[in-house]
Amino acid sequence: MAERGRRGARGRRPHRRRRAAGPVLAALLTASACVAPADHRDAATSLTVREIDATLERRAAAVLARDPAGYLDTIAPDAVKLRAVQRTELANLADVPLKSWTYEVKGITEQDGEWATTEVELRYRIDGYDTAPIATRRTLELMRDGERWYVSADRPAEGASDQLWHQGEVEVVRGAHSLVLGVGRPEEELRQVADTVDLAVPAVSDAWPRTWARRVVVLVPDSVQSMAGLLGSPETSYRGIAAVTTGEAGATGKRPALADRVIVNPQAYASLGSFGQRVVLTHETTHVATRTSTSTATPVWLSEGFADWAAYRGEDRTPDLIAPELTGAVRAGDVPAGLPVDKDFGFDGDPAELARAYESAWMACELIAERWGKEKLTAFYAAVGAHPGRDGAVEQAMGSVLATTPEEFTVDWRDYLSARLG
Repeated sequence: MAERGRRGARGRRPHRRRRAAGPVLAALLTASACVAPADHRDAATSLTVREIDATLERRAAAVLARDPAGYLDTIAPDAVKLRAVQRTELANLADVPLKSWTYEVKGITEQDGEWATTEVELRYRIDGYDTAPIATRRTLELMRDGERWYVSADRPAEGASDQLWHQGEVEVVRGAHSLVLGVGRPEEELRQVADTVDLAVPAVSDAWPRTWARRVVVLVPDSVQSMAGLLGSPETSYRGIAAVTTGEAGATGKRPALADRVIVNPQAYASLGSFGQRVVLTHETTHVATRTSTSTATPVWLSEGFADWAAYRGEDRTPDLIAPELTGAVRAGDVPAGLPVDKDFGFDGDPAELARAYESAWMACELIAERWGKEKLTAFYAAVGAHPGRDGAVEQAMGSVLATTPEEFTVDWRDYLSARLG
Protein backbone atom coordinates (compact mmCIF):
# COMPACT_ATOMS: atom_id res chain seq x y z
CA MET A 1 0.00 0.00 0.00
CA ALA A 2 2.55 2.51 -1.08
CA GLU A 3 2.33 5.94 -2.56
CA ARG A 4 5.85 7.15 -3.04
CA GLY A 5 6.60 10.78 -2.38
CA ARG A 6 9.00 12.85 -4.44
CA ARG A 7 12.62 12.97 -3.45
CA GLY A 8 13.46 16.01 -1.42
CA ALA A 9 16.14 18.49 -2.45
CA ARG A 10 19.72 17.55 -1.65
CA GLY A 11 23.02 19.32 -1.69
CA ARG A 12 25.68 18.85 -4.32
CA ARG A 13 27.95 15.91 -4.00
CA PRO A 14 30.59 14.17 -6.11
CA HIS A 15 29.59 10.98 -7.89
CA ARG A 16 30.41 7.98 -5.73
CA ARG A 17 29.56 4.32 -5.79
CA ARG A 18 26.98 3.20 -3.27
CA ARG A 19 28.31 1.06 -0.48
CA ALA A 20 26.33 -1.17 1.85
CA ALA A 21 26.92 -1.30 5.58
CA GLY A 22 27.57 -4.26 7.87
CA PRO A 23 27.13 -7.81 6.52
CA VAL A 24 26.16 -6.63 3.01
CA LEU A 25 29.42 -4.66 2.75
CA ALA A 26 31.41 -7.71 3.81
CA ALA A 27 29.76 -9.82 1.10
CA LEU A 28 30.40 -7.25 -1.63
CA LEU A 29 34.07 -6.73 -0.82
CA THR A 30 35.19 -10.26 0.02
CA ALA A 31 37.50 -10.42 -3.00
CA SER A 32 39.00 -6.97 -2.46
CA ALA A 33 42.54 -6.44 -1.18
CA CYS A 34 41.44 -3.38 0.81
CA VAL A 35 38.70 -4.86 2.99
CA ALA A 36 38.51 -3.11 6.35
CA PRO A 37 38.43 -5.32 9.44
CA ALA A 38 34.89 -6.37 10.39
CA ASP A 39 35.08 -4.79 13.82
CA HIS A 40 36.12 -1.46 12.25
CA ARG A 41 33.23 -1.56 9.79
CA ASP A 42 30.73 -2.45 12.50
CA ALA A 43 32.06 0.28 14.76
CA ALA A 44 31.78 2.86 11.96
CA THR A 45 28.22 1.80 11.21
CA SER A 46 27.25 1.91 14.89
CA LEU A 47 28.75 5.37 15.19
CA THR A 48 26.78 6.57 12.16
CA VAL A 49 23.55 5.15 13.58
CA ARG A 50 24.16 6.91 16.89
CA GLU A 51 24.86 10.20 15.12
CA ILE A 52 21.73 9.87 12.96
CA ASP A 53 19.74 8.93 16.06
CA ALA A 54 20.89 12.20 17.65
CA THR A 55 19.59 14.15 14.64
CA LEU A 56 16.26 12.32 14.75
CA GLU A 57 15.91 12.87 18.49
CA ARG A 58 16.33 16.62 17.93
CA ARG A 59 13.80 16.40 15.13
CA ALA A 60 11.25 14.58 17.35
CA ALA A 61 11.76 16.99 20.25
CA ALA A 62 11.15 19.94 17.92
CA VAL A 63 7.87 18.43 16.70
CA LEU A 64 6.58 17.97 20.26
CA ALA A 65 7.77 21.44 21.28
CA ARG A 66 6.18 23.05 18.19
CA ASP A 67 9.61 24.48 17.45
CA PRO A 68 9.95 25.27 13.71
CA ALA A 69 13.49 26.59 14.07
CA GLY A 70 14.63 23.47 15.89
CA TYR A 71 12.91 21.25 13.32
CA LEU A 72 14.46 23.05 10.36
CA ASP A 73 17.84 22.89 12.06
CA THR A 74 17.85 19.14 11.35
CA ILE A 75 17.38 19.68 7.60
CA ALA A 76 20.26 20.28 5.19
CA PRO A 77 20.68 24.06 4.76
CA ASP A 78 20.80 23.87 0.94
CA ALA A 79 17.74 21.54 0.69
CA VAL A 80 15.59 24.60 -0.03
CA LYS A 81 12.50 22.82 -1.36
CA LEU A 82 12.54 20.25 1.43
CA ARG A 83 12.84 22.97 4.07
CA ALA A 84 9.83 24.79 2.62
CA VAL A 85 7.76 21.59 2.43
CA GLN A 86 8.61 20.49 5.95
CA ARG A 87 8.03 23.93 7.41
CA THR A 88 4.50 23.69 5.97
CA GLU A 89 4.00 20.12 7.22
CA LEU A 90 5.00 21.09 10.75
CA ALA A 91 2.55 23.99 10.61
CA ASN A 92 -0.15 21.58 9.38
CA LEU A 93 0.30 19.64 12.64
CA ALA A 94 -0.05 22.70 14.88
CA ASP A 95 -3.47 21.86 16.35
CA VAL A 96 -3.03 18.08 16.63
CA PRO A 97 -2.56 17.15 20.33
CA LEU A 98 0.51 14.93 20.19
CA LYS A 99 1.56 12.92 23.21
CA SER A 100 4.61 11.23 21.71
CA TRP A 101 6.69 11.30 18.54
CA THR A 102 9.69 9.02 18.08
CA TYR A 103 11.93 7.70 15.31
CA GLU A 104 13.74 4.39 15.18
CA VAL A 105 16.40 3.60 12.57
CA LYS A 106 15.52 0.29 10.91
CA GLY A 107 18.22 0.07 8.30
CA ILE A 108 21.06 2.15 6.90
CA THR A 109 23.24 2.24 3.77
CA GLU A 110 26.27 4.48 4.04
CA GLN A 111 27.89 6.29 1.13
CA ASP A 112 31.54 7.06 1.95
CA GLY A 113 30.60 8.28 5.42
CA GLU A 114 29.21 11.55 4.04
CA TRP A 115 25.81 10.45 2.73
CA ALA A 116 23.37 7.87 4.04
CA THR A 117 20.00 6.49 3.10
CA THR A 118 18.07 5.09 6.04
CA GLU A 119 14.65 3.64 6.68
CA VAL A 120 13.12 4.83 9.93
CA GLU A 121 9.93 3.98 11.74
CA LEU A 122 7.97 6.98 12.95
CA ARG A 123 5.64 6.27 15.87
CA TYR A 124 3.31 8.85 17.33
CA ARG A 125 0.35 9.00 19.70
CA ILE A 126 -2.46 11.50 20.06
CA ASP A 127 -2.84 12.73 23.61
CA GLY A 128 -5.98 11.52 25.36
CA TYR A 129 -6.99 9.10 22.59
CA ASP A 130 -4.26 6.66 21.63
CA THR A 131 -3.36 3.92 24.07
CA ALA A 132 -0.97 2.61 21.42
CA PRO A 133 0.98 4.42 18.71
CA ILE A 134 0.43 4.82 15.00
CA ALA A 135 3.46 3.55 13.11
CA THR A 136 4.62 4.47 9.63
CA ARG A 137 7.93 4.06 7.82
CA ARG A 138 9.86 6.83 6.13
CA THR A 139 12.95 6.73 3.93
CA LEU A 140 15.34 9.54 4.81
CA GLU A 141 18.43 10.64 2.95
CA LEU A 142 21.01 12.39 5.10
CA MET A 143 24.28 14.25 4.62
CA ARG A 144 27.09 14.81 7.08
CA ASP A 145 28.43 18.28 7.75
CA GLY A 146 31.16 18.21 10.36
CA GLU A 147 30.00 16.13 13.32
CA ARG A 148 26.30 16.31 12.47
CA TRP A 149 23.94 14.63 10.05
CA TYR A 150 21.19 16.58 8.28
CA VAL A 151 18.09 15.31 6.49
CA SER A 152 18.24 16.04 2.75
CA ALA A 153 15.20 14.00 1.58
CA ASP A 154 12.13 12.54 3.27
CA ARG A 155 9.59 10.24 1.59
CA PRO A 156 7.35 7.27 2.44
CA ALA A 157 9.22 3.99 2.63
CA GLU A 158 8.35 1.15 0.30
CA GLY A 159 4.91 -0.12 1.28
CA ALA A 160 4.08 2.94 3.39
CA SER A 161 1.90 5.98 2.70
CA ASP A 162 1.71 9.61 3.67
CA GLN A 163 -0.04 10.88 6.79
CA LEU A 164 -2.89 13.39 6.97
CA TRP A 165 -0.64 16.40 7.62
CA HIS A 166 1.15 15.73 4.34
CA GLN A 167 -2.13 16.60 2.60
CA GLY A 168 -2.78 19.99 4.17
CA GLU A 169 -3.54 21.90 7.35
CA VAL A 170 -5.23 19.62 9.88
CA GLU A 171 -8.34 21.00 11.56
CA VAL A 172 -9.24 19.41 14.89
CA VAL A 173 -12.74 18.93 16.28
CA ARG A 174 -13.21 17.27 19.67
CA GLY A 175 -16.26 15.31 20.73
CA ALA A 176 -17.16 13.60 23.98
CA HIS A 177 -15.74 10.27 22.71
CA SER A 178 -14.16 11.35 19.44
CA LEU A 179 -11.40 13.36 17.86
CA VAL A 180 -12.00 14.28 14.23
CA LEU A 181 -9.04 15.42 12.14
CA GLY A 182 -9.91 16.93 8.78
CA VAL A 183 -8.17 18.51 5.83
CA GLY A 184 -10.02 20.77 3.42
CA ARG A 185 -13.47 20.03 4.89
CA PRO A 186 -15.88 22.50 6.55
CA GLU A 187 -15.79 22.63 10.34
CA GLU A 188 -19.55 22.01 10.43
CA GLU A 189 -19.05 18.73 8.57
CA LEU A 190 -16.33 17.63 10.98
CA ARG A 191 -18.55 18.52 13.94
CA GLN A 192 -21.35 16.39 12.52
CA VAL A 193 -18.97 13.44 12.19
CA ALA A 194 -17.87 13.91 15.81
CA ASP A 195 -21.49 14.02 17.00
CA THR A 196 -22.28 10.81 15.14
CA VAL A 197 -19.27 9.00 16.59
CA ASP A 198 -20.29 10.23 20.05
CA LEU A 199 -23.59 8.38 19.54
CA ALA A 200 -21.81 5.32 18.20
CA VAL A 201 -19.41 4.77 21.10
CA PRO A 202 -22.06 4.06 23.78
CA ALA A 203 -23.98 1.85 21.35
CA VAL A 204 -20.85 -0.15 20.60
CA SER A 205 -19.95 -0.39 24.29
CA ASP A 206 -23.37 -1.93 24.91
CA ALA A 207 -22.86 -4.44 22.09
CA TRP A 208 -19.24 -5.13 23.11
CA PRO A 209 -19.04 -4.72 26.90
CA ARG A 210 -15.43 -5.88 27.06
CA THR A 211 -12.55 -3.52 27.73
CA TRP A 212 -11.68 -1.03 25.00
CA ALA A 213 -10.60 2.62 24.85
CA ARG A 214 -14.11 3.98 24.18
CA ARG A 215 -12.54 6.81 22.19
CA VAL A 216 -12.17 7.02 18.45
CA VAL A 217 -9.96 9.07 16.13
CA VAL A 218 -11.53 9.82 12.74
CA LEU A 219 -9.70 11.20 9.70
CA VAL A 220 -11.66 13.14 7.07
CA PRO A 221 -9.48 13.91 4.03
CA ASP A 222 -10.63 16.29 1.31
CA SER A 223 -11.47 13.65 -1.32
CA VAL A 224 -11.58 9.96 -2.12
CA GLN A 225 -8.23 10.44 -3.87
CA SER A 226 -6.71 11.70 -0.62
CA MET A 227 -8.36 8.85 1.28
CA ALA A 228 -6.69 6.36 -1.06
CA GLY A 229 -3.40 8.16 -0.51
CA LEU A 230 -3.69 7.67 3.25
CA LEU A 231 -4.39 3.99 2.71
CA GLY A 232 -1.78 3.50 0.00
CA SER A 233 -4.30 1.87 -2.35
CA PRO A 234 -5.88 2.75 -5.70
CA GLU A 235 -8.68 5.28 -5.60
CA THR A 236 -11.02 2.85 -7.40
CA SER A 237 -10.99 0.59 -4.33
CA TYR A 238 -12.84 3.16 -2.22
CA ARG A 239 -15.17 5.18 -4.48
CA GLY A 240 -18.32 3.57 -3.11
CA ILE A 241 -17.01 2.98 0.42
CA ALA A 242 -18.15 5.55 3.00
CA ALA A 243 -15.49 4.72 5.62
CA VAL A 244 -12.84 2.17 6.53
CA THR A 245 -10.94 1.33 9.70
CA THR A 246 -7.20 0.86 9.80
CA GLY A 247 -5.47 -1.16 12.47
CA GLU A 248 -3.51 -4.31 13.20
CA ALA A 249 -5.29 -7.52 14.15
CA GLY A 250 -3.81 -10.18 16.33
CA ALA A 251 -1.35 -8.08 18.35
CA THR A 252 0.45 -9.96 21.10
CA GLY A 253 2.93 -9.19 23.81
CA LYS A 254 5.69 -9.79 21.27
CA ARG A 255 4.05 -7.46 18.75
CA PRO A 256 2.30 -4.56 20.48
CA ALA A 257 -0.98 -3.27 19.16
CA LEU A 258 -1.11 -0.20 16.97
CA ALA A 259 -3.81 2.44 17.15
CA ASP A 260 -6.84 2.35 14.87
CA ARG A 261 -8.06 5.15 12.65
CA VAL A 262 -11.47 5.46 11.02
CA ILE A 263 -10.99 7.13 7.62
CA VAL A 264 -14.01 8.70 5.95
CA ASN A 265 -14.58 9.02 2.22
CA PRO A 266 -16.22 12.47 2.26
CA GLN A 267 -18.07 12.08 -1.04
CA ALA A 268 -19.60 8.65 -0.33
CA TYR A 269 -20.31 9.54 3.30
CA ALA A 270 -22.11 12.77 2.33
CA SER A 271 -24.41 10.82 -0.01
CA LEU A 272 -25.87 8.90 2.94
CA GLY A 273 -28.72 10.12 5.10
CA SER A 274 -28.38 10.41 8.86
CA PHE A 275 -29.41 6.77 9.29
CA GLY A 276 -26.75 5.53 6.89
CA GLN A 277 -24.07 7.75 8.39
CA ARG A 278 -24.92 6.53 11.88
CA VAL A 279 -24.77 2.88 10.77
CA VAL A 280 -21.45 3.36 8.95
CA LEU A 281 -19.69 5.04 11.86
CA THR A 282 -21.12 2.60 14.41
CA HIS A 283 -19.92 -0.27 12.22
CA GLU A 284 -16.41 1.20 11.99
CA THR A 285 -16.33 2.03 15.69
CA THR A 286 -17.14 -1.62 16.39
CA HIS A 287 -13.98 -2.63 14.53
CA VAL A 288 -12.01 -0.30 16.82
CA ALA A 289 -13.64 -1.81 19.91
CA THR A 290 -13.11 -5.43 18.90
CA ARG A 291 -9.57 -4.99 17.53
CA THR A 292 -7.74 -6.71 20.38
CA SER A 293 -10.05 -9.74 20.09
CA THR A 294 -9.73 -9.92 16.30
CA SER A 295 -6.89 -12.01 14.91
CA THR A 296 -5.84 -13.90 11.82
CA ALA A 297 -8.10 -16.68 13.12
CA THR A 298 -11.18 -14.46 12.72
CA PRO A 299 -12.99 -14.99 9.40
CA VAL A 300 -14.18 -11.85 7.64
CA TRP A 301 -17.81 -12.93 7.89
CA LEU A 302 -17.55 -12.81 11.68
CA SER A 303 -15.74 -9.48 11.97
CA GLU A 304 -17.97 -7.76 9.41
CA GLY A 305 -21.15 -9.47 10.51
CA PHE A 306 -20.56 -8.54 14.13
CA ALA A 307 -19.86 -4.92 13.19
CA ASP A 308 -23.12 -4.77 11.21
CA TRP A 309 -25.00 -6.47 14.04
CA ALA A 310 -23.75 -3.85 16.49
CA ALA A 311 -24.63 -1.06 14.06
CA TYR A 312 -28.17 -2.22 13.28
CA ARG A 313 -29.28 -3.61 16.64
CA GLY A 314 -30.56 -0.28 17.95
CA GLU A 315 -32.23 0.73 14.69
CA ASP A 316 -35.88 0.29 13.80
CA ARG A 317 -35.45 -1.55 10.50
CA THR A 318 -36.86 -4.88 9.35
CA PRO A 319 -34.44 -7.54 7.99
CA ASP A 320 -35.66 -7.13 4.40
CA LEU A 321 -34.77 -3.42 4.53
CA ILE A 322 -31.36 -4.07 6.05
CA ALA A 323 -30.59 -6.95 3.64
CA PRO A 324 -32.32 -6.12 0.34
CA GLU A 325 -29.92 -8.02 -1.94
CA LEU A 326 -30.05 -11.16 0.16
CA THR A 327 -33.83 -10.85 0.51
CA GLY A 328 -34.21 -10.76 -3.27
CA ALA A 329 -32.05 -13.85 -3.66
CA VAL A 330 -33.88 -15.81 -0.96
CA ARG A 331 -37.29 -14.91 -2.38
CA ALA A 332 -36.10 -16.05 -5.79
CA GLY A 333 -35.20 -19.43 -4.28
CA ASP A 334 -31.45 -18.77 -4.24
CA VAL A 335 -30.62 -19.36 -0.58
CA PRO A 336 -26.82 -19.32 -0.08
CA ALA A 337 -25.33 -22.77 0.40
CA GLY A 338 -22.95 -21.58 3.09
CA LEU A 339 -21.48 -18.64 4.91
CA PRO A 340 -19.46 -16.20 2.78
CA VAL A 341 -15.70 -16.74 2.56
CA ASP A 342 -13.07 -14.03 2.88
CA LYS A 343 -12.71 -13.36 -0.85
CA ASP A 344 -16.42 -12.56 -1.09
CA PHE A 345 -15.71 -9.31 0.76
CA GLY A 346 -13.33 -7.89 -1.85
CA PHE A 347 -14.15 -4.34 -2.96
CA ASP A 348 -13.24 -5.01 -6.59
CA GLY A 349 -16.01 -7.51 -7.37
CA ASP A 350 -19.71 -7.33 -8.17
CA PRO A 351 -21.33 -4.79 -5.77
CA ALA A 352 -24.47 -6.95 -5.48
CA GLU A 353 -22.42 -9.98 -4.46
CA LEU A 354 -20.47 -7.88 -1.97
CA ALA A 355 -23.74 -6.65 -0.46
CA ARG A 356 -25.02 -10.23 -0.17
CA ALA A 357 -21.81 -11.24 1.61
CA TYR A 358 -22.21 -8.48 4.20
CA GLU A 359 -25.91 -9.18 4.62
CA SER A 360 -25.30 -12.92 5.01
CA ALA A 361 -22.68 -12.25 7.66
CA TRP A 362 -25.02 -9.89 9.52
CA MET A 363 -27.79 -12.50 9.50
CA ALA A 364 -25.39 -15.13 10.91
CA CYS A 365 -24.56 -12.89 13.87
CA GLU A 366 -28.20 -11.91 14.23
CA LEU A 367 -29.07 -15.60 14.47
CA ILE A 368 -26.49 -16.20 17.20
CA ALA A 369 -27.68 -13.20 19.21
CA GLU A 370 -31.33 -14.18 18.86
CA ARG A 371 -30.98 -17.90 19.58
CA TRP A 372 -28.02 -18.01 22.00
CA GLY A 373 -28.01 -14.45 23.35
CA LYS A 374 -25.82 -11.36 23.06
CA GLU A 375 -23.35 -12.61 25.67
CA LYS A 376 -22.81 -15.83 23.72
CA LEU A 377 -22.23 -13.88 20.53
CA THR A 378 -19.49 -11.75 22.11
CA ALA A 379 -18.00 -14.83 23.79
CA PHE A 380 -18.01 -16.67 20.45
CA TYR A 381 -16.27 -13.73 18.76
CA ALA A 382 -13.60 -13.60 21.45
CA ALA A 383 -13.08 -17.37 21.42
CA VAL A 384 -12.52 -17.44 17.66
CA GLY A 385 -10.02 -14.57 17.88
CA ALA A 386 -8.13 -16.27 20.71
CA HIS A 387 -7.51 -19.42 18.65
CA PRO A 388 -3.87 -19.84 17.54
CA GLY A 389 -4.78 -20.05 13.84
CA ARG A 390 -7.58 -20.07 11.31
CA ASP A 391 -7.86 -23.84 11.05
CA GLY A 392 -10.36 -25.10 13.59
CA ALA A 393 -11.05 -21.69 15.15
CA VAL A 394 -14.73 -21.46 14.22
CA GLU A 395 -15.32 -25.16 14.77
CA GLN A 396 -13.84 -25.12 18.27
CA ALA A 397 -15.65 -21.94 19.31
CA MET A 398 -18.98 -23.19 17.98
CA GLY A 399 -18.55 -26.35 20.01
CA SER A 400 -17.34 -24.75 23.25
CA VAL A 401 -19.52 -21.63 23.24
CA LEU A 402 -22.62 -22.51 21.18
CA ALA A 403 -22.66 -26.30 21.61
CA THR A 404 -23.16 -26.81 17.88
CA THR A 405 -21.12 -27.65 14.80
CA PRO A 406 -20.47 -25.60 11.66
CA GLU A 407 -22.60 -28.04 9.67
CA GLU A 408 -25.53 -27.76 12.09
CA PHE A 409 -25.11 -23.99 12.25
CA THR A 410 -25.17 -23.68 8.45
CA VAL A 411 -28.45 -25.61 8.30
CA ASP A 412 -29.93 -23.44 11.04
CA TRP A 413 -28.68 -20.27 9.32
CA ARG A 414 -30.20 -21.23 5.95
CA ASP A 415 -33.52 -22.00 7.63
CA TYR A 416 -33.28 -18.67 9.45
CA LEU A 417 -32.77 -16.80 6.16
CA SER A 418 -35.81 -18.46 4.64
CA ALA A 419 -37.96 -17.73 7.69
CA ARG A 420 -36.90 -14.08 8.10
CA LEU A 421 -36.47 -13.03 4.49
CA GLY A 422 -38.63 -15.41 2.46
